[in-house]
Amino acid sequence: MSTRAKLAVLGSINADHILNLAHFPRPGETVIGKQYQIAFGGKGANQAVAAGRAGAGIAFIACVGADDIGERIRQQLQQDRIDITPVETVAGEATGVAMIFVNGEGENSIGIYSGANAALTPACVARHQQVIGEADALLMQLESPLESVLAAARIARAHQTQVILNPAPATQLADELLALVDIITPNETEVEILTGIAVNSDDDAARAAQVLHDKGIPTVLITLGRRGVWLSEQGRGERIPGFPVEAVDTIAAGDTFNGAFITARLEEKPMPDAVRFAHAAAAIAVTRPGAQPSVPWRTEIDAFLQQQG
Repeated sequence: MSTRAKLAVLGSINADHILNLAHFPRPGETVIGKQYQIAFGGKGANQAVAAGRAGAGIAFIACVGADDIGERIRQQLQQDRIDITPVETVAGEATGVAMIFVNGEGENSIGIYSGANAALTPACVARHQQVIGEADALLMQLESPLESVLAAARIARAHQTQVILNPAPATQLADELLALVDIITPNETEVEILTGIAVNSDDDAARAAQVLHDKGIPTVLITLGRRGVWLSEQGRGERIPGFPVEAVDTIAAGDTFNGAFITARLEEKPMPDAVRFAHAAAAIAVTRPGAQPSVPWRTEIDAFLQQQG
């Protein structure tokens, strides 16, 4: 890619092993599955793919194992219009793995082995600081070592690169990291862990958003599943509803939302329009099985929005 990437994504790469079951197994129970597939996933890779397919100029900072699946994932990422120069291959380590059960309601239950993702150390981040420094925005999640996320956020702040953090999987975060974040995109579970506020209403969402504003984050997007997104800018909040669709599974819905959202923002779409664009991308994704296979291309998102009128 000759033009500099407007977006840098830092994060995880996993091979997802997905098994569809009528219900989740209880301890000691064996449930016969209906459908099995291996799909490429990992929150970092899913968000990179979502941004790449939505039209962002993007470079991806990540690690794969020195194995066949790692090489196949690298090739696939290139086809998804991602600059994979900063994707490092780690000798003697397996590419990350996620074991995913999907029940009859489309809900999922996931176990993860980080593998090569653990090699995305602060030293690795430092090797790619030029990618972060030259980007307009840096998008991260929490499947990478926390000290690396912090190191990358510091580099971004030093170069006026906007920091977008999707704080997933849910964990408590240091105020030092939160103070470096420009836009945060937690779901209800994640925002409760970060703020101590259970979000069951718009009022709760507004209070939780204010806690994050008080920690130095200008823009808060709380994703509320079927109810849409609570968007709060400097304490001014509104709920932006999503698009009702029949969900097949929700794997990568949040990742698709994040990748599409930042793509729209980098195109200077107003914040509510960027959220609608991201809602559309996520709505398409939940109607399809798997992580990256479910992520829509730009033409599909635009067509979906046109149909909505």
